Amino acid sequence: MGNYVFRSTWHLDASPEAVYTALADVERYPLWWPQIRAGRRLDEASGEITCRSLLPYDLTFVATRVVEDPVGHVLRATMAGDLNGTSEWRVSRAAGRTEAVFDEDVTVGNSMVRRAGFAARPALRFNHDLMMRAGERGLRRYLRAAESGFSKTDARP
Repeated sequence: MGNYVFRSTWHLDASPEAVYTALADVERYPLWWPQIRAGRRLDEASGEITCRSLLPYDLTFVATRVVEDPVGHVLRATMAGDLNGTSEWRVSRAAGRTEAVFDEDVTVGNSMVRRAGFAARPALRFNHDLMMRAGERGLRRYLRAAESGFSKTDARP
């Protein structure tokens, strides 16, 4: 079935530091990203993430941090499980806003999805795009709640 290469760019009205901090805290993703069903730390460098969007299955994988650069605002991880490969967030200031660019290069380890083969590619791309749009909206709410002094748990989608 091959690799899936995705790129998403989010534009946010928050400081690069605030965006980077939120993206580095994977355990809190379920508070603001509706398709991230669970995120738990396994050790200092890795955590398990479970996500589900429109397609009728969960994808669970272990993300292991390769780069965590709070000065350059870069997060890079390898993934193993239902998704295998790499992901990276790069956060920077662009045109008066903060830009968060997400790059992902993965193969699917989930046997049900692999069996669907080439026919599943358009559905998987659509599913990923939907998940990323919801994540951007959720992060905006989460950061606004933090900025206004509300509990970050008040930002749930």
